[in-house]
Parts: sequence; C-alpha cells; structure tokens
Amino acid sequence: MPSLSRYFKIFAFLLGALTLVNYSVCNAYTLTPVADTTRKVQRLGTVMPVRGFAIGAPRPKGLDDFIKFINNELGPRHVNTLILRVDYAYQFKSHPELVDSFALSKNEVKKIVKACRDNRIDIVCQINLLGHQSWANKVGKLLKAYPQFDETPGIIPPANYKWPNADSLYCKSYCPLHPDVHKVVFDVVDEICDVFETKAFHAGMDEVFYIGHPQCPRCSGKDKAALYAGEVKLIRDHLAQKGRSLWIWGDRLLDARLTGLGIWEASMNNTDRAIDLIPKDVFICDWHYDRPDQTAVLFALKGMDVATCTWRSPQIALQQTDDILRFRKNSTPEMKDHFRGMILTIWSRNDQFLDEFKQDKHEGLSQAETFRQLFAKINSL
Repeated sequence: MPSLSRYFKIFAFLLGALTLVNYSVCNAYTLTPVADTTRKVQRLGTVMPVRGFAIGAPRPKGLDDFIKFINNELGPRHVNTLILRVDYAYQFKSHPELVDSFALSKNEVKKIVKACRDNRIDIVCQINLLGHQSWANKVGKLLKAYPQFDETPGIIPPANYKWPNADSLYCKSYCPLHPDVHKVVFDVVDEICDVFETKAFHAGMDEVFYIGHPQCPRCSGKDKAALYAGEVKLIRDHLAQKGRSLWIWGDRLLDARLTGLGIWEASMNNTDRAIDLIPKDVFICDWHYDRPDQTAVLFALKGMDVATCTWRSPQIALQQTDDILRFRKNSTPEMKDHFRGMILTIWSRNDQFLDEFKQDKHEGLSQAETFRQLFAKINSL
C-alpha cells in the first residue's frame, strides 16, 4: 500500500492546482474589462480615428467642473481629441498686454493637461488667427493692443452692431502682410502650445471676410487666395519647426457660389482657390451644421486629412457619422485614411454647456443631446 506521505503529496498537489486555476479564473474576470476596453479603443481607432470635442477654455471658477467632465464624460466615451479654444484666456508671459481678465494660470492649465493625459486625449489648442479679431461691436485683444495690425483701421464697429451692414463688417482681420504681426502672434502660439504640451495647433482661419481690402496699403489689389494661402503656409511652417501640425476650419477653401453653401460655410471673396495652394499636411475641420453636406470628399481628393464637424442637431450629426463611415469603407486604401472622423463643436461658453449637459431632457436643437447621441453611436461601432 502507498504510504500516507504519498497521499499527502498527492492531496497537496491537487490543492495547489485547484488554487492556481481559481486564481487564474479570478484574474481573468478582473482583467477582462481592461482588456475589453483596450480592444474597443483599438477597434474604434481603425473605424473612427478622430473622435473630437471642441469647446472654449473654462474660466478659472469653472475649471473643476470641466476637469470632472473630462474624467467622467469625455474619457469614458473614448473621445480622443480636445480642441480647446483658448485665444487670450491664458496668462501669457510673452505678451501680458493680451491677457483676458478671466485667463487661466499655468498651474490651472496643467490640471487640464493631466486630465487629458490620464484619459488618452490629445489637446489641440486654438487661437483665432487672421480673422475673428473682433466680435459685434468689440475689438479683440490683438487689435486693441496693436491697432496698427488692423486690415481695415478705417472701419469702426458701431455701438449698435447689426448684420448686414454698409461696411460688410462681420469680424475684423489682422493684416497678414504687416511686418510685425507674426512676431507677436507666434510668441503666443508657441507659449500656448508649450504649456498645453500639444503637438497640434488650431489657427481658426474661418469666416475671413476682410482680406486684401482696398483700405490696406499692403494688401490692396493682391490676390485674396494667394494672401490666404500665404498666411496658412507661414503658420504651418512655423509650427513645423517644432514638430507641430496645423489645423484650420475648412470654410474659406470652399467656393460659395459653385456649392451654394453661402457666405458663412464657404467663401464669396475668392479665397477658395487657396485649396490648391496650401500644404497638403494641413488638417481640415470641415464644418456643416444645418445639412450633412459632403464636402469632406473634396478635401480628401485634394490629399488632405479631414474631419467632419457638427454642432447641435443630433439628426445631422448621426447622418454625418454615417457618411464618414461610408467614405472610409468605400474608398481606396489611398483615400480611406484622409477621412479621419467626427468632431462635435460647442459654441456656448464652457460653463453654459456644462449646465445644459446636467439637464435630463433636451428636445429639438441641443448641443448636450447631440453630444450624447453622437458618441453613443460612435462607441456602438
């Protein structure tokens, strides 16, 4: 008969094996959610590489709420790109004369950077360049501090602003040919990119109505498409020196008359020909808010990476998402990856959007409901 010690050895072996199996099963259950999340993100990356959210930077008193939104809403929905419109709401050291009264400090910015890093979100910070140097009857920080940069110094925003108006004033522009403007502009661009630790910068460049204006001694009579393209290339080349890429809105590169898109979503002043003059590595944010216009195809055909940008209509956003998926599925390998994905744009103030998002029900046009439905659809992929 076998000795008792042999029985004990067999029992100990079986007990150890059972423990190991139990440990492995438990760990499998523990690790599966993490593994599943990783696989899901990888799949999303192949289907929808850019899953973006664009919003204005928070004011200091709203910072904690925005950080919570990043952690609790953007991260779990696998948003991977945050376009943050900063403009002059940062405490610039290079040009303190440009700083807004509600500007973020460096320490406050770093809290946003950490939250995005923890949630694998790339930041693309934005300062409006060329156009959008005024709003309604208020001149912006750049032209207020440096009025000599104004493309149209003789046009004064009226106290009671209305559109349309005799001066065709929507927003002022800086003169792209002024010899001193880029020293100032590039100082703040570099500083904001450094503090946000970003590899991409969004220059805006949308809705530029004033360019090559007869009032400007430098730009008057010059080809508006060449002026616009020259400014894009100058900004792009500056960013490239530090390994950064340029993002812009795409409306000025579309022909308003040919497409019927109108003066907001496309150009009526002949800047559209710049589409063939700018570098191909400029990332295009192609925005359409009232119809799912399919102009992303044009940018992709020009060899540019493009994301479709939506706003406050859930129905339009879902249609645009279907379009991007179809473009990627039915394109050649050479074309497919130019269709990069979807970006939701928010045009209310940061804290106003967060207040809207906290409400349970949203009917009709709603940024918050569009956010929920858009990213629910993307994550269902």
